[in-house]
Amino acid sequence: MVVARLLDVTRSLRRAGRGATGVDRVERAYLDHFLNDEAPVFGIARTRFGYVLVDRDGLKKFRDRLEWRLPWGDADFLSRLPGGPRGVVAKAESDLRRDAVMRATPKRLSKKLAKAMPAWFEYYNVGHSNLTERMFDAVGNAKGKVHVLIHDVIPLEHPEFQRKGTVSPFRTKIDLVARMADRVIYNSEDTKSRCEGFMVEMGRVPPCVVAYLGVDQISANNADMPATVDQNKPYFVCVGTIEPRKNHAFLLRLWEEMGPAAPNLYLCGARGWKNKDVFARLDSLSKDHPIKELPDLSDKELRAVMKGAKGLLMPSIAEGYGLPPIEAAILGMRVLCNNLTVYREVLGEFAVYVPVSERYLWIKQIKEWEVAPLSAENTEKFTAPTWAEHFNVVLK
Repeated sequence: MVVARLLDVTRSLRRAGRGATGVDRVERAYLDHFLNDEAPVFGIARTRFGYVLVDRDGLKKFRDRLEWRLPWGDADFLSRLPGGPRGVVAKAESDLRRDAVMRATPKRLSKKLAKAMPAWFEYYNVGHSNLTERMFDAVGNAKGKVHVLIHDVIPLEHPEFQRKGTVSPFRTKIDLVARMADRVIYNSEDTKSRCEGFMVEMGRVPPCVVAYLGVDQISANNADMPATVDQNKPYFVCVGTIEPRKNHAFLLRLWEEMGPAAPNLYLCGARGWKNKDVFARLDSLSKDHPIKELPDLSDKELRAVMKGAKGLLMPSIAEGYGLPPIEAAILGMRVLCNNLTVYREVLGEFAVYVPVSERYLWIKQIKEWEVAPLSAENTEKFTAPTWAEHFNVVLK
């Protein structure tokens, strides 16, 4: 029997028109795979005015609009009401309503979903959005099974790094998954171990699978190098939002200790939150300082910058998966990172692991790489996990 699938695309809706982050890309990968598969597929999203359900055709239009292959339509009357979303999100909600095969207020979701969906369907939530008891109850009442992909539990492990008001709702979500999910999908054994530690305390540990996230094979072209990068001087890169857990403060301290002779360091990522001290230090740097910010790079520009670097530096205090080091390994780069379990799990021998407590060893490795050309060892091919492998685990 071919079982229908219901993909929650609430996160993609809420972030329509913005550059895709790691979690966004996972939801897009599920969207692409389900649309390319033969099983019946539907999409559901929570909007300001309730829930919308689209069939394969509506879901395909939504995907094509996210990727700018189709234009977004005009905002409808509901999206023009005061207090609602604006810009692309307003248009996206309107398009989903126009393409919907079912619309439901929160109170009527359970009844309407049971009527609209085939029996025994599988509901997938892979974006950490719309994880609510109402949604899970509605799926269960409609004879569906709930599958949730957990990316990390960093908000519970490091609440000090989180934005105000985000930790308690995240804990509520994990508690809900523990109580009501039929199966949990983890992106690594490390994430599984950490999450299940909390779930034990919550009273239930659901069945699960571990499926590494797929990483597309990528390449870099020097023609895409931004003019702001000085290619005549050795440089290193750090990729990621400038937020506390990424530990940019550690790199700033290393460069202070190395002094004026330090190589250039390009911080490839936008400024995030709860990092006023780091922002102030960055703002105080002179124009000629070796540390530069590159916040708005396209994917092609970022890969060109990475490929030309002497190495990728990742001193993160916590990670759920770690996409930049994997992409760096695909490009044949050298990777120096904090000694995190998840890095060792997904990268194996393709990285150098040094605890951030050992600043001297970090400086020593940076200075060695600054003058050392890439050897045949460094360019050994890294075999990244694929989406085909991921879905073979998740859907078998």
